[in-house]
Amino acid sequence: MLTLPEVCDELQISRSTFYDWRQKNRAPRCIKLPNGELRIRRMDLDDWLDDCEDVA
Repeated sequence: MLTLPEVCDELQISRSTFYDWRQKNRAPRCIKLPNGELRIRRMDLDDWLDDCEDVA
């Protein structure tokens, strides 16, 4: 499971951009822990990236 900073670093986006995408239902699937922190499964991030791929 990846932390939010790890995902933002990999995607080269800011935390605010990630939260904006999440609010618009455009972010990868997240798991909210009891302490409020978010985690993203590697598989969910990879699937999301595959879905974002533009077929030229």
